[in-house]
Amino acid sequence: MLKSDVNGPAWDDAKISEAVGCRTRTVENVRRAFVCEGFEGGRWVRKKPATSPTPKLLDGVAEAKLIATRLGKPPAGFGHWTLRLLADQMVELEIVESISPETVRQTLKKMA
Repeated sequence: MLKSDVNGPAWDDAKISEAVGCRTRTVENVRRAFVCEGFEGGRWVRKKPATSPTPKLLDGVAEAKLIATRLGKPPAGFGHWTLRLLADQMVELEIVESISPETVRQTLKKMA
């Protein structure tokens, strides 16, 4: 935007697109967004989506049950809980229909 300023270098769109490494149309779109929507509405500030692309698998109650299970005694024959054991236990207790060990890991990490 500064390169296209009339009081500054006053570069044309082709020169800006070549310097930045994008198409001329992209320069035009960025300028239009800045003029119409301002700095916050432009492409400089990343907008967070209103909803997550994937719904949350565990709600607060299910997270509490996961933590309680993790703090409990592991199954016979195991010295400690593994992520896979916790995932299997969540399915066995019918807290969730299915869950991956990675989701279990992320939930426990968030709570730590």
